[in-house]
This record gives sequence, C-alpha cells and structure tokens, in this order.
Amino acid sequence: MASLDFVKYHGLGNDFVLIDNRHCPQLLLTRQQVKAVCDRNRGIGADGVIFLHAHPDPELSAEMVIINSDGSEAQMCGNGIRCLARFMECLGIPSHEGTYPLWTKAGLIVPTLLPDGQVRVDMGKPLLLAAEIPTTLAAPGEHVLNVPLVVEGFTNPVTCVSMGNPHAIFFVQAVPEDWQQVGRRIELDPRFPERTNVHFVTVEDDHTLRVKVWERGAGPTLACGTGASAVLVAAVLTGQAKSPAQVWLPGGSLTITWTGDTVLMEGPAQLAFHGTLDVATFS
Repeated sequence: MASLDFVKYHGLGNDFVLIDNRHCPQLLLTRQQVKAVCDRNRGIGADGVIFLHAHPDPELSAEMVIINSDGSEAQMCGNGIRCLARFMECLGIPSHEGTYPLWTKAGLIVPTLLPDGQVRVDMGKPLLLAAEIPTTLAAPGEHVLNVPLVVEGFTNPVTCVSMGNPHAIFFVQAVPEDWQQVGRRIELDPRFPERTNVHFVTVEDDHTLRVKVWERGAGPTLACGTGASAVLVAAVLTGQAKSPAQVWLPGGSLTITWTGDTVLMEGPAQLAFHGTLDVATFS
C-alpha cells in the first residue's frame, strides 16, 4: 500500500487524523507510523490517529480505535468520538436515527448528530472506585475524593474519576505556572498503574468550570471530552459545582450534564482538511 487517504478533524482544537479502516482486520498504520504522522514538525500533526474499524455486531455502527501521539492506545476519547461520528456521516454510513452506536475499549458509546451541527455523546456511567480508575490512592472499594497528593513541587487534594479512562482532577485557586511539568509527573506517578490524565480546575460559579488539560499519552491539549466529563462529576461529588455546567477548556467549551447516572457531553466536531499520505514516508 503506497498511499492512504485520511481526513483531519478537531473538537475544540483537540485534533485527530481519521482513517477508514473497515476493510482491513489490521490497523493500516503501525504505532511507530502513528507517532510519525502525529509529529507537528515532520508529519501531519495531531493529538492522535483514530481508525474506523468494522465490528461484527450488526447493532453497532463500527468500532473506534484510537492511538495517541506517543503510540499508546487510549480506551476512549470524547472529542475524538464526536469527530468520528461526523466522519461517518461524511462517508455516507447510515445512522440509527441520528445516532452511531460505537464500540470502544471503554465499552459502548453512542454519539448523536444534532441539527445545529453539535454532537451529543452519551459517555456512560462514571467509575468512582479506586480499583476501577485504577489508583492506589485509596482502598480498592473506596472513592478517591479530596485525597491529599504530593508530587515534586506540588501538593493538592485530588479527586479521581474514570470515564473508561483514568482522570486525576485538582481544584485549585490558580493553575500553577509549571502545570505541564506537574502534569507529566502525575501522569507517570506509580500510584496510577495505567498512568492518568490530569486536570487543573478553577471554579467560576456553580455552573462554570475552567480546565487546563494534560492528556495521558499526548501531553497538553486544547480539549478533552472524557476529561470535561470527569471534571464535572468530580465537581458535583465534592460540592464545587452543579450539573449541568459549561466546562471551558483552552480550545472552547463543552456542555456537560450528569444526572447521577450517565454523563452527557455536547460539543462541536469540525473538518480541517482531506489528504493522502505516503505510507513509506512514515515507516
């Protein structure tokens, strides 16, 4: 295979290369090739590559496989799945009355295309027990709410939530100047055996939160859909905010609603460009 068609989408600046992989059982790029494609100086540039993969269940539209820019695999990506839904629409794949039930490493996730161009995603139920997240900051069957955490140069209570992938949320009066270095250290902290996404959150009011994002496997990104969802859950559980809320990320805002059951996320997904890559160039 000499060349490969792709599209690039972004959700609030969280950007992805998307590839239609339905007709091949293996991924059309290796993890090393994904790292090269995501390089912002020598490649296309992206926070990750999303492969649209076939799924044997006829009740499902397809499967999402996402490889981060560092070559690791993510269980799920909220911004990415919105982009994938719009990509499927452009490919002419029939929806289920406006929805695309998709299998992910985090289980079934269902995005819905809205008439105003937004995409609403049922993110499922948050996982709150330490063993589910996973983290060793509490006993396996306990919640991790405002647990003291100390890393080099940073001390702050942490609340942990999984939206199919792990998130460590810190409510702060002001985001530390060295938040990226702190985020990297926390991502790799051994108390998070599968590493973790890291979020520094300031509270504006009961329904407005602002977040700086350090994504596991990608570093600082302009937005994180699973992260915004986890942040609202953590804010409600700790009395910092109420549902629904506007969660402001560097790239823009997402509307997050948590009823106590599933989490709903609503936001944009925008096409950046189409292209063709020479596979050999990225080998």
